[in-house]
Amino acid sequence: MPQIHDQRGVTTAEYAVATAAGAGFAGLLYKMLSGGFGNQLLTTLFGHVLGLLGLQ
Repeated sequence: MPQIHDQRGVTTAEYAVATAAGAGFAGLLYKMLSGGFGNQLLTTLFGHVLGLLGLQ
């Protein structure tokens, strides 16, 4: 007779892993964008968008 495995905690563990990964990614993104690199990146990006729209 095959054994039936209980998987009631699997969904909770998946949410915990996804939450931890999301928090880690958010921290990394914040660290990158709050420094000089982020400032330069956003300035270049907005300048390019304004150029495409003909506003610069």
